[in-house]
Amino acid sequence: MAAQPTNTRAIAVYCGSSIGKQQAHVNAALSVGRALAAQNRPLVYGGGPQGLMGIVSNAVLQGGGTVTGVIPYAMQAAGGERPKTDEIHAGNTDEAGPEPSKMQTIIVDSMHERKVEMATRSAGFIGLPGGFGTFEEVLEVTTWTQLGIHNKPVVLVNVLGFYDPLRQLIQNGVKDGFIGPSNQRLIIFVDGPCHAEHENFDWGTAALQAIEKWQGDSIKTQLFDWTKRKDGSSEATVRAT
Repeated sequence: MAAQPTNTRAIAVYCGSSIGKQQAHVNAALSVGRALAAQNRPLVYGGGPQGLMGIVSNAVLQGGGTVTGVIPYAMQAAGGERPKTDEIHAGNTDEAGPEPSKMQTIIVDSMHERKVEMATRSAGFIGLPGGFGTFEEVLEVTTWTQLGIHNKPVVLVNVLGFYDPLRQLIQNGVKDGFIGPSNQRLIIFVDGPCHAEHENFDWGTAALQAIEKWQGDSIKTQLFDWTKRKDGSSEATVRAT
């Protein structure tokens, strides 16, 4: 069964709960949030107020956009995700509080439910710099496209070459026969101009342009009927499409 089209304009953004040590990463997060708001694309994200996650969500809200945060109950009960490293100063991103109607938080029971909820609510995915969680989330939604669970673009904002090692890993997978050549296109890398210009580049607009140009139908994927159940029954809808 082919993946069903989505009727939402929302974009899921995966990024660090830390700000990191590069001002260019902070500026890229601001750029993505501002572009989402300007293009009337709601943000779906991991629900944290810290790090690049907080930078993106605040930028969307300050631009008049809408935000949906998805967080597991265990994290909420513990006070949310916390920065993992020493950070640079991000500047003031809390100049005005958002309208209550512009921000909602969804509490789920597990990390798996969080990922499914975010994917279900989104038309595409943007990855900013981040750590293990960001890597895992980006690769999981890419795998879901490969398996036909959904058919949605994954765009990586490659600030200062942050994702160059992942691109090389994918190329290694193709060279050694573990990834089909056409599946290199399952992840779109947005590289921007020369590194000296990365702090001021409009990463958000570039990432959304890449999403708009996505041609998922041209990529060969493994299509399974994900409505099938071992008891012989079938679901009417596929949760992650």
